[in-house]
Amino acid sequence: MAQHPTRSRRRTARAILSGSSGPDTAFGTRLLLTVTATTAVTVPFVLALVLVESRWPPLHRLDRDTAERLHSAALEDPVRVRVLGFLTDVVWDPVTMRLLVAALVVWLLRRRAWRLAAWAAVTETAGALVGFLTKNVVERARPHLPDPVAHAPGFSFPSGHAMTALVSCAVLLLVLLPLVPPAWRPLPWALAVTSVLGVGYTRVALGVHWVSDVVGGWLLGLVVVTATTLVFEAWRADIGRRRTGLGEGLEPEISGPEPEPTLGTPVRRGPMDKPTG
Repeated sequence: MAQHPTRSRRRTARAILSGSSGPDTAFGTRLLLTVTATTAVTVPFVLALVLVESRWPPLHRLDRDTAERLHSAALEDPVRVRVLGFLTDVVWDPVTMRLLVAALVVWLLRRRAWRLAAWAAVTETAGALVGFLTKNVVERARPHLPDPVAHAPGFSFPSGHAMTALVSCAVLLLVLLPLVPPAWRPLPWALAVTSVLGVGYTRVALGVHWVSDVVGGWLLGLVVVTATTLVFEAWRADIGRRRTGLGEGLEPEISGPEPEPTLGTPVRRGPMDKPTG
């Protein structure tokens, strides 16, 4: 006899509320969390883009006043300009950041961490492509200041330096954190935050970006990292691994000797586990 639709819905609701879940419930929960998280980080970027495109007066004033103030300070201190130029063109240059991630990918491949390597490579590549496409769609002009102390080609929004710094630092952090003793983990976090904020400051201080360009780059980078990380977490759930927190990295198992399972590798069960089905 077929189940009554109302009874079926009530049974499903009770299963969700009680915490017991079958494959359909787990998929629905995962899908809802993915959509919610992606939306939560996408909306701020879309809002920033709308404000930039509409030339919202308060944001326009903030961009202009900050650029003029920092430009005046730069003109008065040539040594400071050279230091900022070295940081933005060498230490935090997008090429430098991407080379670090490329070296990380090679190291992961040597450890046979195939999916983690793929995640790092895809995240970095997606960040570069999304940033490039967004720049050429928006086509925002860079600041035009008297007696400029630096020059940069291309369009302005979002800042490629800022976006690359956030994406690259996130990739490095989420992969390498499991290798750092817990007591020392605030140090790489501080280094990453300093790099991301420092990149943004150098771009505005040198007069090649508006403040809103930098914020837009950070927000768009966060969208990319969130999207690819949620996909990776879904894979972990599919093979029976637990969810991880930001404080322990994307794949804590990387710190151990056991290689990552390959496609088709069944999840190993303990001696007390009973097969299902």
